[in-house]
Amino acid sequence: MDDRRLLDSTEVATAGALDRIHQEFDRGFALVAQIDRPAVSVFGSARIREGDPAYAAARAIGNEFARQGWAVITGGGPGVMEAANRGAREAGGLSVGLGIELPHEQGLNPYVDLSYTFEHFYARKVCFVKPSEGFVVLPGGFGTLDETFEALTLIQTGKASMFPVVLFGSSFWDGLLDWIRTTLVGSGTIAERDLGLLHLTDDPAAAAKIVLDAYRVKS
Repeated sequence: MDDRRLLDSTEVATAGALDRIHQEFDRGFALVAQIDRPAVSVFGSARIREGDPAYAAARAIGNEFARQGWAVITGGGPGVMEAANRGAREAGGLSVGLGIELPHEQGLNPYVDLSYTFEHFYARKVCFVKPSEGFVVLPGGFGTLDETFEALTLIQTGKASMFPVVLFGSSFWDGLLDWIRTTLVGSGTIAERDLGLLHLTDDPAAAAKIVLDAYRVKS
């Protein structure tokens, strides 16, 4: 049973469907247990191509973390994901891809060393958070925003340990951050201190440093 059927209000979740979800969590956890070093998850659009500044930035970020001995985790696909995995591979680091089965998506990019392809988004998102000491988020669409706000919600509510969420690319993120400040904080739907969960930079080295420094403090 795929996600669409499982989430249909007229469908009943069968024991078989629930067992497949259980198995997927087991396999995902077994995969992330193989990550033998600190790890960062890097997110961004699959639609960005080589030659785009965001591709170059993601490649530099992946390279920077790998040179510091970290694993780099992405969704395993093209675009920003490919670039971050590529940068990690080029620096001799551990490059991880947590893919997802989608009808119109390509498979895993060629720069992944360790991978698993999920059927269910929610199992995949848990496996992004579990091994990660930080998220670095480059320009992306609905999926990127979903992963970002999922992490912020888990941290804000204490369901996950505090870790930095770094937004890369001020020209892309400034409008969203202005809306968060003026509308969400302004209306009282989040606290002003919640703004501290987000970090903004245009420098790949600075993006890595924010995560690395937080990890050193935590350790």
